[in-house]
Amino acid sequence: MFTPHTDADREEMLRVIGVHKLDDLFADVPAAHRFPLLDLPPAFTEMEALMQMEELAGANETAHDLACFLGAGAYYHYTPAVVDAIIRRGEFLTAYTPYQPEVSQGTLQAIFEYQSLIANLTGMDVSNASHYDGATATAEAAVMAYSHFRGKRTRFILSPSLNPQYRDVVKTYMSGYEHELLGCDSEPLGKPNDLTALLNDNTALLVVQYPDFFGRIFDFTALIEKAHEVGALVAVAVNPIALGVLKTPGAMGADIVVGEGQPLGIPLSYGGPYLGIFATKKEYVRKIAGRLVGESIDGKGRRGYVLTLTAREQHIRREKATSNICTNQGLMALAATVYMSFVGKSGLRQVANLCYQKAHYAAAQIGKVPGYEVKTPAPYFHEFIVKCPKSVEDTNLHLLDHGILGGYDLGKDYPALNGHMLIAVTEMVSKDDIDALCEVLAEVNHD
Repeated sequence: MFTPHTDADREEMLRVIGVHKLDDLFADVPAAHRFPLLDLPPAFTEMEALMQMEELAGANETAHDLACFLGAGAYYHYTPAVVDAIIRRGEFLTAYTPYQPEVSQGTLQAIFEYQSLIANLTGMDVSNASHYDGATATAEAAVMAYSHFRGKRTRFILSPSLNPQYRDVVKTYMSGYEHELLGCDSEPLGKPNDLTALLNDNTALLVVQYPDFFGRIFDFTALIEKAHEVGALVAVAVNPIALGVLKTPGAMGADIVVGEGQPLGIPLSYGGPYLGIFATKKEYVRKIAGRLVGESIDGKGRRGYVLTLTAREQHIRREKATSNICTNQGLMALAATVYMSFVGKSGLRQVANLCYQKAHYAAAQIGKVPGYEVKTPAPYFHEFIVKCPKSVEDTNLHLLDHGILGGYDLGKDYPALNGHMLIAVTEMVSKDDIDALCEVLAEVNHD
């Protein structure tokens, strides 16, 4: 490890704190425990350490090395070079909004731009910045709904086609509240209207996904209207790329929009850090967790950015807070901002259209392979269900041997869908990749 301090530097630092040598810093630690013998291998040089780390890293296979058909909530999309170029700048990479935030005008402007883009993308009035991932954003929607009704409504309905990880995190978040959780055990491939029977005047929140976990596209307008008739709120968990071509949740009447922002220029990165999208109507703005940045002018008429709303309870009266999530995924929000700004409205529509068209081509080709059956009826976005003649685990192992990362085993979360694979197709998958997938799938059935 490179350490920049010279002997003179160390002596000066010791003098300032009033000690004579480094050992004096450990005077309060019992002598027998100060320097225990550790069974460590001989020290490496910097070059040797780098070579070993590169060798270990080289053993990993990533979406860059394989034809990737795995999605289920995290997706392999192209990240334009400009995204990394901006977020790796020192003023962003190491920055954190201070408690006198107006000093950090660049950071505040980036957050303001992110909020504006997310509000526009979802069709909502306001967006915060932000939550840890899509699962925690969904859980925060449940907490916000509970707070909105002051605990007087205790029924929460989660669509069975909501991402299973989202449902698990909501269950964890709500474990400390008086509540009943319904919908999770319903027919997973049912229609949205199947949830109508669960609505009553004790319902605080209904959560649906758009497109749903299986890739299906539904217009939730009618369901949302029925939820509103009993006074309930509705949260829609979205895939932000799909909103490049689909009707916005805001146009359907949604009260809250949540989602995973990873597709917006954020790499897969072994599962994080990711970005939790959260947007809502203006009337619920004081119940929203996290920070809101606004645009204003200073005493000289110059444009400036300020924290328009940040609940003091999150910092001081924590027991009165709606939520104690008071940080934000600032760097990830910046990556999403750069991505959305760079690709623009037409570019996002193009990415979404590529995902849609390639997925439908893949489904058509897989449907021709003997033994395989595409179970997802149109319309769907870029994921669909395939029933396999052999176990999904064995099928995926065979695919991996041929350099293909197969789909998600739905039997892990839905016993009724054992032997069913969820295949995702993004713009990063080529026609040749799809044709190769079909060839290997045919081999699996012949084994």
